[in-house]
Amino acid sequence: MNSNEIEKYMIIITFISSFFSVFVINGMVIGVPEIAREFGMNNFTQNWIMNLSLLVVTMLTIPAGQITGKYGFKKSIMVGNSIFLISLFASALAFSTESFLFFRVIQGIGIAIVNVSEMAILNLAIAKENRGRALGIIVMGVYLGTSASPVICGFLVQNFGWRSIFFISIPFILACIIMMKTKITSEWKTNERDRLDIAGSIMYMIGICLFIYGFTSLITSIGKISIIIGLIILIIYFRYELKQESPVFDVKLFRTKSFTAYNVAGLCGFFAAMVISTIFNYYFQYVKGWNPEMTGLILIISPIIMSLTAPHAGKLSDKMHPQKIAVIGMCITVFAMIIMTLMDANTPLYIVMLAMALQAFGMGLFSSPNMNAIMSCVNEKDAAFASAGQLAVRSIGQTMSLGLLTLIFSYVMGNLAISSQYSPMIVQASQIVCGMCGVACVIAVIASVIGIRADNVLKR
Repeated sequence: MNSNEIEKYMIIITFISSFFSVFVINGMVIGVPEIAREFGMNNFTQNWIMNLSLLVVTMLTIPAGQITGKYGFKKSIMVGNSIFLISLFASALAFSTESFLFFRVIQGIGIAIVNVSEMAILNLAIAKENRGRALGIIVMGVYLGTSASPVICGFLVQNFGWRSIFFISIPFILACIIMMKTKITSEWKTNERDRLDIAGSIMYMIGICLFIYGFTSLITSIGKISIIIGLIILIIYFRYELKQESPVFDVKLFRTKSFTAYNVAGLCGFFAAMVISTIFNYYFQYVKGWNPEMTGLILIISPIIMSLTAPHAGKLSDKMHPQKIAVIGMCITVFAMIIMTLMDANTPLYIVMLAMALQAFGMGLFSSPNMNAIMSCVNEKDAAFASAGQLAVRSIGQTMSLGLLTLIFSYVMGNLAISSQYSPMIVQASQIVCGMCGVACVIAVIASVIGIRADNVLKR
């Protein structure tokens, strides 16, 4: 099989894996009420249906980077998808709250391994002139999974029950495993001789777990304490990693100014993007008074715009400096955030829709070129570290964003329920959140420019 055929199958496999990893996690939003009724879950437990897999993915991305680089990315994708496949089947047959949550943890393990491996393998297996296009297709898979999951999962839950969400995903993941086994003949390794850094992995997982838990419980004393302890452990972890010959993550990569700058841009970009769908959801339902069905249909527009934009942005990033495209995307997002910061109950609908479309288009332009820029900063031997670091940064940014949303709404509304009668408070809280997200986008632009200048200095 020639290299073009290998590239084609590699892109198909990573697209399907990306789509269903997001589809299964996000689709649970639709299935939560029915699952909770069947297993008698309380509100606290229901929240963990969504949060548990995301927490596990974030905890394991850094350790997975070293493991997948040592044992091979092809093998790791097969193992990760096999774990994912088993968890899908087991989740569909779950018989209690405990068993269901346990299988969600297993899902997170499989998804973490696959996510790290697929980005690294594309960096190594795809020709450099086609890398941006390939990364753009991965991003398209993520955004399509985000947009399709509410519609498809809503239909499945209503007609076949929540277990069908898992059953429908099984044949696609099985197809990925078979294609990887039969069509991809090569293997890629980056740090085969490295010893696994068990101590570093444990420190990172404990530190990031406490940090993320703290941000999801930011309004409580336990949440604030968790953030402080988590940060202390992460600082110790970074100092420890500097002294290791085979670190779980090579923190010395951050000495490369452009690598650091592009990761900061990614952190700020995903921090700003994560809460936007929630803000628009609140605005349409509680400020404009739309029903959930109409709101859901309108909210699908954003990820569709992103999914259409990302592959073209990725392809364009193969022809020019990728972060320059990302800067353009983030500048458009800044403009959208300014509009959103000024939105209130009297804002014309076309202005609201314009802000929504601009934000989606801007993030579509930003995401895949930013990924391409980060991966282009490192040598092939560091591809696994860069892939893992990028995914961890994205997850941290998204978690911090949700924590900010909770904190601001609690500050403005206190213990009041989110409902239409308090729409002025919802508007006020949303404006504050959008303003802070706008500041994050400006920081992303500045970080990107610093990184581009650093690249230009290196090329002289």
